[in-house]
Amino acid sequence: MLPDLSSVKFEEFPGMDLSFNMFEGPLPVLPYNMTSIILAKNRFSGSVSSLCKIAAGTLSMLDLSDNLLCGVLPDCFFHWQNLSVLNLANNNFSGVIPITVGSLLSIETINLRNNSFSGDLPSSLKNCNRLKFLDLSENMFSGSIPAWIGENLSSLIFLSLHANEFYGRIPANLCQLANIRILDLSQNNLSGALPLCLNNLIAMVKKGDPNDIIEQLYWSSGQDLSFTIGFYIAKAWVGWKGKKYEYERSLGLFRIIDLASNKLDGEIPDEITRLSELVALNLSGNNLIGFIPENIGQLKQLESLDLSNNQLSGRIPNSMADLNFLSYLNLSYNNLSGKIPTSTQLQSLDASAFIGNQALYGPPITQQCPKNDTFQPQPPEEERDEFSRWLYIGMGIGFFMAFWGVIGTLLLKRSWRHAYFRLLDNWTDSLHVTFMLWSARLERKFKS
Repeated sequence: MLPDLSSVKFEEFPGMDLSFNMFEGPLPVLPYNMTSIILAKNRFSGSVSSLCKIAAGTLSMLDLSDNLLCGVLPDCFFHWQNLSVLNLANNNFSGVIPITVGSLLSIETINLRNNSFSGDLPSSLKNCNRLKFLDLSENMFSGSIPAWIGENLSSLIFLSLHANEFYGRIPANLCQLANIRILDLSQNNLSGALPLCLNNLIAMVKKGDPNDIIEQLYWSSGQDLSFTIGFYIAKAWVGWKGKKYEYERSLGLFRIIDLASNKLDGEIPDEITRLSELVALNLSGNNLIGFIPENIGQLKQLESLDLSNNQLSGRIPNSMADLNFLSYLNLSYNNLSGKIPTSTQLQSLDASAFIGNQALYGPPITQQCPKNDTFQPQPPEEERDEFSRWLYIGMGIGFFMAFWGVIGTLLLKRSWRHAYFRLLDNWTDSLHVTFMLWSARLERKFKS
């Protein structure tokens, strides 16, 4: 347990870093002129209301992550207008986010991951338009995802609302996040169709840079000067190849969309295949229907693709064989059919990636092509339309001749009627045979 530190004087660099220790008990009373407080990775417990005594305008860095702190957040954020980093992750905080969070006009990182916060996101948060990193995952936030996130927080690079209780549709306004690189909305109750504007996430068309890390500097005021005293590098838990991992410096390489475990429906929009630098896409555990986009092969950088546990149907597009970097694929438990495309990547995957699709066959699964089903590829749409058009024309002619043949015979003399019936029988039999042979030849032509 730390003693009262309020009388300790920090003349030039009033910052404190006591992270990675085993300190426990309540937070110590700190000097009023602190500019950076880093107490992460300890066992501090209790409330944080004592922090409200920090002088207004001085604090630029507050990291209390990985402790045992609890209770509601004090409503004194208006004191910290120069705060650039707020990290309260992995504690036991509860209640709603105070409305005064909108006073953090210099904030660039907010990490509240793994607490018990609840309620709607305060609309005042839209004032924090310098935000680059917002992690609210693993809480109990509810309500719809606010449209103002896309409209006002355009600087966001990382956004995670993973494992909350958000519901409703994904607002199309999120497509305005031109700088977003990692978008994680997984494990909520979101419904409706995927936005058609996902191709507007233009940062996912730009190649990742390993040196492009998410960092902020924090500073200290000393006398009449300002001194930069450190850099904060954001860490984040990212869904990657079926698991969650914590990344730091390599975050700049990622371009990820994770919408898994919701109630989304409709088809996968083709627009998503234009995000050429996407490295991971997870749409598993939804109610998606229709076909896998034919142009999925345009995602040349894709390393991880999970479309499992949906209601997708049809063939696996041949273009998926062009995904040379694909090392994790999960298409299990859909209604896919046909032969698995041939490529080094796809045949090297575990067969479990395709389980639960009864009509799929070919390596790497052991099920072979059914004897009664050659699984010929469907003819192009325009050929199918032409075949249908001729088929309907033939049916119309047949109906016309048959109808007037019957009516006409009723109007003829009795002496003609018997001869006409014999002629009509022979003619209709001949027409029927000729039409059926023509239809079969035409259908074989389009399928070949």
